[in-house]
Amino acid sequence: MMNARETSGLHEFLGRQRWFAGKGRDFQIEGVHYLSWLSEPGAWPAVRIALVTVRYADGRDVDVYQVPLSYHQEQVDALAHAFVGEWDEPDLGRVFVHDALHDKAATRTYLGGLLKGATEPDVTFHRIGPLDVDAELPSLVLTGEQSNTSLVFGEDVLMKVFRRVHHGRNPDIEVHEAFARHGCGNVARMYGWLEGEWPDASGQRRRGDLAMFSDFFRTATDGWALAITSVRDLYAEADLHADEVGGDFAAESHRLGATTAEVHADLARYLPTDVWGPAELQELANTMRARLDDAVEAVPALAPYADGLRRAYDALAATTTPTPVQRIHGDFHLGQTMRTVGGWRIIDFEGEPARPWAERGRLDSPIRDVAAMLRSFDYAAQHLLAGHDHPDEHQLAYRATEWAERNRSAFCEGYGEVAGADPRENAVLLRAYETDKAVYEVVYEARTRPDWIGIPLTAVRRLAS
Repeated sequence: MMNARETSGLHEFLGRQRWFAGKGRDFQIEGVHYLSWLSEPGAWPAVRIALVTVRYADGRDVDVYQVPLSYHQEQVDALAHAFVGEWDEPDLGRVFVHDALHDKAATRTYLGGLLKGATEPDVTFHRIGPLDVDAELPSLVLTGEQSNTSLVFGEDVLMKVFRRVHHGRNPDIEVHEAFARHGCGNVARMYGWLEGEWPDASGQRRRGDLAMFSDFFRTATDGWALAITSVRDLYAEADLHADEVGGDFAAESHRLGATTAEVHADLARYLPTDVWGPAELQELANTMRARLDDAVEAVPALAPYADGLRRAYDALAATTTPTPVQRIHGDFHLGQTMRTVGGWRIIDFEGEPARPWAERGRLDSPIRDVAAMLRSFDYAAQHLLAGHDHPDEHQLAYRATEWAERNRSAFCEGYGEVAGADPRENAVLLRAYETDKAVYEVVYEARTRPDWIGIPLTAVRRLAS
């Protein structure tokens, strides 16, 4: 039975977290389920995982959030930013409770559990292969992540903790496990994962993934940062074209395209595949049409372009050519790539956060990932102009378009050299996926970053013509 202090503390804590999907919505805590203690009996801080069931005020959505907790006997000033609450805990007495992922003394229980392969009735650490690191390595929470929390132990091991959890396999773990067992090198090496067991809505106990441990790319730079540096270099040169600027990104885009094709080939080799025929393609087109209809209703600025956009879906629905489908990344963009000294690496195969959990691992065409990356190049080229007035805005917009086209082309060429066919040759499918992505972006920007809506609207005008 939860006490009032516990409920109030967790409610307030959730409401201020970046990874909490219910920000701005009224919600209540429907229940808290605690897993077994990760810490040894009598040790301080005491550490365990709370699974908090949240019901939103509209009554339609219920989410389960993972909140690892560390319990201290006294206030810890250094953890004030991670404070959850103060309450009485059976067998522990009065305790000061914090988010354990920010508590370096608490996170050692995670790394130690992985190294030992610790197992409790409802908590299991799975390890893949050897891992030679010190169990006492200090941890550091990484910034920038929105839907999960990642931290690094020393400079060796990355732990990604899934904040919103579900029963069943997490796609990120499923993909990385397959790659780890076959020695694939274009993703981070996976060391293991943490699995838990808790009751579902009917009270039946089921298992789900809670965290993943992998190699940390300590010398890497993410693709988004590299791309926007290139764009800044271009803007700074008044009279040079994209291929003449010292920070030209096209060679990297070409290599990234090749790496993406290699990853897609490995996904098809080690995970399920299928082929879509006319019926499946018509269903896909109908789904895209429905999304467009909803988008036009939500953002009237789309209405003038709707008929032109629908032509992309009509062409898809008329396609009769068999289309291979497989596991894909599902949320592919420059921020999901890392440039290391050994080449490009792809990260985060959890799928698009906005998609229902049951759809995250569905088979799809690799062209969807290609289309998403092409949209990411447009964002990188234009985002420095979003929401700002520039005296030479027309010239910069032209240069942004030039940069995007150059890098989109280089990516497709690199992809085609490995895959055997340039994705632009599948023009109908590529246009439909890119149109669907741009429509999604218009709605997203209208709701979250209105100053940025011009970026996807530029693509919408192009795709509708």
